Amino acid sequence: MKHSIAVSVIIPAHNEEKYIGRCIRSVKQSAKMLDKRVEIITVCNRCTDRTAEIAAACGSRVVFNEDRCIAKVRNTGISAARGRIIVTIDADNRMTRGTLSEIYRMMKCGRYIGGGAPMRFERYSFPLLLNDLMCRAAFGLTGLYCGIFWAEKASFDAIGGFADIKAMEDAVTASRLKKLGKERGLKYTCLRKNFLINSVRKFDAFGDWLYFRLIFENAGAFISAAFGNRQKLDSLLDRLFYDFNA
Repeated sequence: MKHSIAVSVIIPAHNEEKYIGRCIRSVKQSAKMLDKRVEIITVCNRCTDRTAEIAAACGSRVVFNEDRCIAKVRNTGISAARGRIIVTIDADNRMTRGTLSEIYRMMKCGRYIGGGAPMRFERYSFPLLLNDLMCRAAFGLTGLYCGIFWAEKASFDAIGGFADIKAMEDAVTASRLKKLGKERGLKYTCLRKNFLINSVRKFDAFGDWLYFRLIFENAGAFISAAFGNRQKLDSLLDRLFYDFNA
């Protein structure tokens, strides 16, 4: 069994030909630091560009999904995975060199159900610094670390995979993993030494005040969604995430 796959890295990708190569290269660099077999799975979601071709050329397995829901995209990758440990990262982001070895050590020690990773932007400005501080505060207060997700495949299976919703699926999934860990006497945690290198392409396209501006400009959509009418919110999510290419 020494040749069995230890870690499966899942990369959801919608028309990511500009970014998928560098993401996979970051995973492969991290895999070099781990003396275990690592597989990379790119889940091509409604791609009409060269994402699948580039991912395959970079050494990734490629599977396909047509759902307009990031949770279902990730779950397709998890279902196809052959590794005991699952790690997820978005196609426009990168991981640092020691990420996979740190994850493996933390899982092997037997104290953790899984966890997330700190996030650091590719570049910084005053509004991006505010975004960073808000994320750190939210993660610190809730303990629901996101960014890169990692846990055993069996644990993801036990919670039904990523929460099947169009937004905030990361926080809900983290909450479910944390609850499962509590039941098993394990902690949900965060990487200590490594982090997610977070893409700023949406900020490059829409401005560094993007998310602050969206809160004010779309307050009505958020309020309507809270009362059951998600039409405007879903349209916003499609524009920012499911149809976004830059």
